Amino acid sequence: MSRPLNILHLHSSFNLGGKEARAVRLMNAFGDRAKHVVVSGVEGAYGAREAISTGVRYEIAQDPPPLTGKPSVARYEAIAKFMARFDLVLTYNWGAIDGVMARRVFAKNMPPVIHHEDGFNADEANRLNPVRNIYRRMALPAAHALVVPSRVLERVALGTWRQPQDRVHRISNGIDVAAYAKKPDPRAIPGFRRLPGHVVVGTLAGLREVKDLPMLVRAIGGMKARTQLVIVGEGPERQAILDTVANMGLEQTVLLPGFLPDPHRYIGHFDIFALSSRSEQQPICVMEAMAAGLSVVAPPVGDVRAMVASVNVDFIAKDWNPIHLRDQLDRLAAHPDARREIGKLNRQRARELFDEQAMIAAYAALYAQAVGRPGALG
Repeated sequence: MSRPLNILHLHSSFNLGGKEARAVRLMNAFGDRAKHVVVSGVEGAYGAREAISTGVRYEIAQDPPPLTGKPSVARYEAIAKFMARFDLVLTYNWGAIDGVMARRVFAKNMPPVIHHEDGFNADEANRLNPVRNIYRRMALPAAHALVVPSRVLERVALGTWRQPQDRVHRISNGIDVAAYAKKPDPRAIPGFRRLPGHVVVGTLAGLREVKDLPMLVRAIGGMKARTQLVIVGEGPERQAILDTVANMGLEQTVLLPGFLPDPHRYIGHFDIFALSSRSEQQPICVMEAMAAGLSVVAPPVGDVRAMVASVNVDFIAKDWNPIHLRDQLDRLAAHPDARREIGKLNRQRARELFDEQAMIAAYAALYAQAVGRPGALG
């Protein structure tokens, strides 16, 4: 057997979210063909390690150089020296862009770097930061490739960041679609009990400002239909969400069970999947909802309108607005037959577009090509 690829992962954060879930899924799929060292730009943010399969060779870097801070040749040099011992460096999002810049400043004898951009936080939800745009234009030419999951980000990369088309790779996210066809585990959501006569609206999200989950709570509170809301996830905005729940008197119908692994075990308990984010690209949670046979209500963020089945497009709100979101939720809540038909077509579309084997093959080919070892990752 050939020597496993030695891969360094520089993450903006390694708590479990969409990009981290994908990175871990690839680590698990590559198995013993690779070994990994993981760095998080946020100290202590390593929650995603719990999803790494037993037997995958990985370690959390000890005393790595800081990934963020003021531009500094000395800091770039420290990052470059750390990177130099690996076959391949993978950098993720703005919080790790200095790994790319370090390779630009200290290019000699450096391994290839592939940068991944998956979206933006609240500070760039409505307008991209012009200083960051300039910095990316300076850094990204040093990357072997830039990978994005969505058409929206592809347009940003080619236009705003002025990257050449041959170095921009749009690789769709993917999931184990078949797993979501199974019946949900009745005990998978702690504290959940379906209330008689209620429609269950659910969402999966890190409890962060950009997800704007208080807006979803306000939308639910204004619905005509009797509705339960389940918000699966954890994060710094938990108290803000609970405060909104209390202010609207929804304590008996809103549940925040925290982070729960393996969404295929519980997402089928929802009747409708809702998204309230100010910024998304190609959200994995929407794929999971589609694979589970759910209808989706969301603002028109990222590629969501292009992801769902055509009959579901009418239930994507025209803009980011709690009243518009409420109205679409009420329409679906009142028509269970329509929900089921839309869910059936969403599941079919998920099978056609979002099966993870295509995603794994595309990443394996790109990474192996970057190091000049075709087929090294399967």
